Amino acid sequence: MCTAIILEDVPQKITRREFLHQSVYFSAFALLASRNQRLDDFVDKIQPEPGSHHFFALGDWGEESSHGQQRSVARAMRDYANKNNLKVENLLLLGDNWYGWLFGGADSSRWKSQFEEMYPSDFCRGKCYAVLGNHDYEYRPGDKVKAQLEYAKKLTRWTMPSKWYSFTFPESEPLIRFIALDSNYPNGAHFYDTPTLRPDEVAAQRAWLNAELEKPCTTPFTSFIAHHPLFSNGDHGDTPAVIRDWQPLLQQRHVHLYLSGHDHDLQHLEFEGNPTSYVISGGGGATLRNLKQSPATRGPYGLKVAGFTHIEVNKQQMIVRHVDITRRILHCFRKYPDGSVVLE
Repeated sequence: MCTAIILEDVPQKITRREFLHQSVYFSAFALLASRNQRLDDFVDKIQPEPGSHHFFALGDWGEESSHGQQRSVARAMRDYANKNNLKVENLLLLGDNWYGWLFGGADSSRWKSQFEEMYPSDFCRGKCYAVLGNHDYEYRPGDKVKAQLEYAKKLTRWTMPSKWYSFTFPESEPLIRFIALDSNYPNGAHFYDTPTLRPDEVAAQRAWLNAELEKPCTTPFTSFIAHHPLFSNGDHGDTPAVIRDWQPLLQQRHVHLYLSGHDHDLQHLEFEGNPTSYVISGGGGATLRNLKQSPATRGPYGLKVAGFTHIEVNKQQMIVRHVDITRRILHCFRKYPDGSVVLE
């Protein structure tokens, strides 16, 4: 049974306290997180719909020493796509792409073993759009941000033209405008002794973002992607600095989706009166961590589990699914151009 949730227009300004309190509206849907249905129960939801396009998203995948969970998630993506005859057109890589040491920088052997071979071109021939996470800013032994920007200049699917950029999907007759951002704010979004964006870069990104949002949008859907979530029930919790800068824009511009990683789990948060669905896909390979807040309080969904996110889109709707390493769909919802949501 589906439950329709209509997200109405809201004032342009709202306090953070008021915004968080609105989440109580969705507590009735928290039972979705505890469902234990078989994959076969979701056959109608996983079959590609005519005219749809498909891409996968995952974050927090590039562990340095232990690759078992990353391999399990990568294998599940391939098997899930093959089982359902999906043409995976692109990957979204949501930051913390490289934990630990990246010896050789753009020439490191890890690019072959943990990227090219882990997510091979016969599985996803399209581009792999990446954003930067806090571990990507570590100097181990050199500048890992510089290494990722340099690797993007090679003949590779790795796509990161700058620290922040925009693109549309699919490239022909696009349906979603993506705005890829760097959420590594100084004194606000980092948790380790690592460099972050400089204050002048924060200002430059903010000016660029405002200009980007002023451009005419010709797609039915718009999505932000970044590493740090605005709102999260996970180990790291909310990120006040990016809430301050980006949440008003998400509301004012009626952005449909905010996709992030950082917390090592899978989540989906909705707030009454807000047009944006907040989706966290941080189960790509790093050690999983417990949620600190139950989706019964703020949800509708959250689970400490390895997996990825499958997004299907056509002109009429966007379908977002969280999938675990057994190819089971854990959570699914539909998003419509008017901002309304249907939980499956």
